[in-house]
Amino acid sequence: MTAVLVVDDAPDLLKVLKITLQAHGYDVTTAADGHTALLAASQQPFAVIILDLGLPDMDGTTVIRELRTASRVPILVLSARHSSDDKVEALDAGADDYITKPFGPDELLARLRALLRRTTDPEQEPVVVTQDFTVDLAKHRVVRDRNEVRLTPTEWSVLELLVRNPEKLLTQQQILSEVWGPAYAKDANYLRVYMAQLRRKLEPDTANPRYLLTVAGLGYRFQP
Repeated sequence: MTAVLVVDDAPDLLKVLKITLQAHGYDVTTAADGHTALLAASQQPFAVIILDLGLPDMDGTTVIRELRTASRVPILVLSARHSSDDKVEALDAGADDYITKPFGPDELLARLRALLRRTTDPEQEPVVVTQDFTVDLAKHRVVRDRNEVRLTPTEWSVLELLVRNPEKLLTQQQILSEVWGPAYAKDANYLRVYMAQLRRKLEPDTANPRYLLTVAGLGYRFQP
């Protein structure tokens, strides 16, 4: 299910947008101000963010700039501001599209589909953002505390497989077969060693993993 973050300080509109998007198969998270939106975006990877510019705690263009420091997530602006200067400012800050209020649900859904088509181009890969590190799947690059984390090719392969399947349980056999090959499907010791190495490099507390979780007796799961 495609995850969408909707940011607007009007409760009625927020409710309508959530109902409309959910009815069309989207997994919707809502936020009523900029700080809540930035926190949500840091905790979960979204396929697209729908953002109102007139927020109570900060201007929407500030939210866009903050998002762009760590993510390339598509941003669709919804705003009552009709001037070309406002549109240019939002687009220059990093927004991908702009709809003025009032708007019809059909237009919103069409713009959303168009954005998702552009950003799911096979040549483009997402950047997965957590509170402690980011994973750039296109560049094979992991950054923590603004420093690049050096991973071995095998460590990267394990991490990539987990990150591409957020919140999904991957069995030990699945991971071993994908990374090492079917002949290694029962060699769980390989996997335990590499999971321990990844946790040392990425987890803030290796004794209590937050992102690379063990499901006892079954396998592992990436929790963004």
